Amino acid sequence: MSRYRRIMRFFGRVMVSVLAWDVLLPRVGLGFLSRRTRAARMRRIAVGYRALAVRMGGVLIKVGQFLSSRLDVMPREITSELAGLQDEVGAETFEAIRREVETEFGGPLLSRFCEFDPVPMASASIGQVHRARLCTDPGGELPPPVVVKVQRPGIQAIVEADLAAVRTVGGWLQRFRSVRRHADVAALIEEFSRSLYEELDYIHEGKNAEQFAANFAARPDVVVPGVIWSHTTRRVLTLQDVGAIKITDYAAIEAAGIRRGEVATRLLEVYLKQVFEDAFFHADPHPGNLFVLPAADAPGARRGGWKLVFVDFGMTGTLSPDAFAGLRECLLAFGTRDAPRLVRAFQRLQVLLPGADLDLLERACRRLFDTLWGKSTREMLRMSTAEFRGFMDEFGELLYEMPFQVPENLILLGRCVSILAGMATGLDRDFNLWQGMAPHVQRLMEMESGSGWRLALKELGDIARVLLALPKRADELLTRVDQGRVDIRMPEMRQHFQRLEHSVRKLGGAIVFAAGLVAGTNLYLGGHLEIALGFAAAEVALLVWILFGR
Repeated sequence: MSRYRRIMRFFGRVMVSVLAWDVLLPRVGLGFLSRRTRAARMRRIAVGYRALAVRMGGVLIKVGQFLSSRLDVMPREITSELAGLQDEVGAETFEAIRREVETEFGGPLLSRFCEFDPVPMASASIGQVHRARLCTDPGGELPPPVVVKVQRPGIQAIVEADLAAVRTVGGWLQRFRSVRRHADVAALIEEFSRSLYEELDYIHEGKNAEQFAANFAARPDVVVPGVIWSHTTRRVLTLQDVGAIKITDYAAIEAAGIRRGEVATRLLEVYLKQVFEDAFFHADPHPGNLFVLPAADAPGARRGGWKLVFVDFGMTGTLSPDAFAGLRECLLAFGTRDAPRLVRAFQRLQVLLPGADLDLLERACRRLFDTLWGKSTREMLRMSTAEFRGFMDEFGELLYEMPFQVPENLILLGRCVSILAGMATGLDRDFNLWQGMAPHVQRLMEMESGSGWRLALKELGDIARVLLALPKRADELLTRVDQGRVDIRMPEMRQHFQRLEHSVRKLGGAIVFAAGLVAGTNLYLGGHLEIALGFAAAEVALLVWILFGR
């Protein structure tokens, strides 16, 4: 319970600060102070959370990584600070790890592993990894080295306590309209909890690894360590040791004669296949889970080929048929600079809030294509502030409203894309997303053109349905016009009128309050205490409405 209380104390202080600065001050006319200090306050909150997560480990690190990908909900100052949060915490003692392994296998450690390095090669919030070697076969051959992933002692109780705190804080967040309209917090927490409990089951992780390996069986340039099932349980996972270079070890990659730009390009291409062909993807691509393996048969260190290595399949994503089809539409829209198709893909994926201005969104997508199309990461970073200012001036209302919500079934993919973007940029500042997408888009377009008669039939069917429904819809429209029930929906205009109406009401209330204050004071000075007290009660109620009424 002490762990739960520490987490709740931190979030309690954060909620009090947010309520005071971002809710109360704007209601008393001091919103300029809130806006002026907001960036620094959000950054302090993120720094404090990051320190707490690193100190306590457990679920908090994974929650921080999850929040860093929620650009649609969280302030930029928080997402940027948490983006570099790595799942690396202090290691457990070797004796504790030994007890876990011996409990799982029901015997001494050295009866299962002839060698077991007491110093971990990696340590994360759920478990840690040690190098080891299986016992010698009767034939006398020395078995190859393996890596053994062992869960931390008591991690199940830690996860349950942390998730209880996260659910409580989620209930608080659900009360904020700005958060509630962009995300179903309870559903997101349940999705996060489900994926976390899957990570605690190493049998499930082993099966995920085998499915991923089967999907890339025809790709010798992608490696997945094999699972040693004879030495694997729900809490201990034993894998082949591939001994590769960490994908962020740029010096070692270059020393092996591997071009970093090629690594970034292949990384993107492999993920495009996972998402748009397999509908099953590795959802935790942080630097500790991706490696570069120089080819063993290379004639020289600077001439050899290389392979991309994936490890840790505790967190994977599977796309539903609707999400799969919608994402393919998104990719084709990006590849062909088709803004209307992109908006339709957003609708199919259900990522747009009700009432979103589709015409304005389409214009914004078209403008982004015109501005960013074909540019590398370095060229995007060099773009002048005037270009971004022009975009803000034209689409400021759209950005203010942020009409996007990310369904829980796409959360893992959103987090994955966010991490990959930073990783590709780190590998190659000249990385060009558009060039990397082009071959895959071309293949998808060829697949579409190969089934041209099906597309033609689909288009004809859509046109027929529209034509058949047209007379009925025209009749409904004429009936509504005749009855004076035509509703012209203009989101921007409606929002401006609502804000203006709200301000006028508050101004009227302030005038009445001032008049009542003068009248009550005169009645009090004139000796009419009962009537003055009645005025005072009414004034208090009116003041509360002025400050807090919506």
